[in-house]
Amino acid sequence: MKKVMRPQELNLLMVFDAIMTERSITRAAQRLSMTQPAVSNAVSRMRVAWKDELFVKDGRNIQPTLHAQNLWNQVREPLISLTEAVDPKSFDPATAKRTFRIAVTDTVVDMAWAELRCAIEKEAPGINIHAVPYTIVNSDQVLEDAEVDIVIGNTGVISNTFRAEYLFSPTYICIMNHDHPLAKADLSLEEFAAADHLLVSLSGDTTGYTDQVLMQHGLSRRVAVTVNHFSSVANLIKRSDLICVIPISAVAKQIIDGDIAATRPPIELMPQQISTIWHKRQDRDQGLIWLREHFKRIIGRTVELETTQVMECLCKKNPAMCQ
Repeated sequence: MKKVMRPQELNLLMVFDAIMTERSITRAAQRLSMTQPAVSNAVSRMRVAWKDELFVKDGRNIQPTLHAQNLWNQVREPLISLTEAVDPKSFDPATAKRTFRIAVTDTVVDMAWAELRCAIEKEAPGINIHAVPYTIVNSDQVLEDAEVDIVIGNTGVISNTFRAEYLFSPTYICIMNHDHPLAKADLSLEEFAAADHLLVSLSGDTTGYTDQVLMQHGLSRRVAVTVNHFSSVANLIKRSDLICVIPISAVAKQIIDGDIAATRPPIELMPQQISTIWHKRQDRDQGLIWLREHFKRIIGRTVELETTQVMECLCKKNPAMCQ
């Protein structure tokens, strides 16, 4: 005989889902607009009803047991469908109290966070935005495990499990200090390959797309320094003899302000698409749709403006670059 789920068990599942999503009793309570003791009491009832510890402490957060993870894998999509069926337009920015976690590079934070916060203050004062470090190697996993709501990064190959929406394709520039002998419009391929290079590597690899293109020309380069974020690049370039191929958006301000020199790379670098990526289970999540629209508007406009300003600046200083 099939067991009928009682209302209190469905309520426990809703609390369970919030805890699994947030990995924190405190954050789950905020998400559900409940008190922390009420959520803790619900966890105690879960443990009795489902005969498992369910959660163990991990510093300030908690980690699910294997039983909890298996249970969540079975119930999370039906819970989302149930919520949407009952109230498909449940997200109201003006009244919503929710935390979004986005895996993102520091350069996208610089581009979008200030304007996004201004929009939140006007439209959705109860919304929190938390940036999580973007790592290429585990971007799929953090979405699968619901550790983040959105990844903003290289689209690559998207499986049927995920969805992606195009944001922009970066324009690459080659930067160096003003006294560098390669700070010129007619930088040759051989000069470029022979220089000491700085590489921004989010994966920890010491080679990148530029190396693949150089190999096609029968050349290689020396990657003398790697960093794992974009914010340190301009200062390193200013104080060293390194050169760096980098998206314009990561160093637009420094180029426009005249802090560093820049020229076109002597190789053709096909830009990788940068997109917002999310799990298909959140396709109809009205909150995420609202957030994605803001990212598309803010980032698209910022990239276009910065690229135009940088190219105008470089052409004005060195007209040969734009011929």
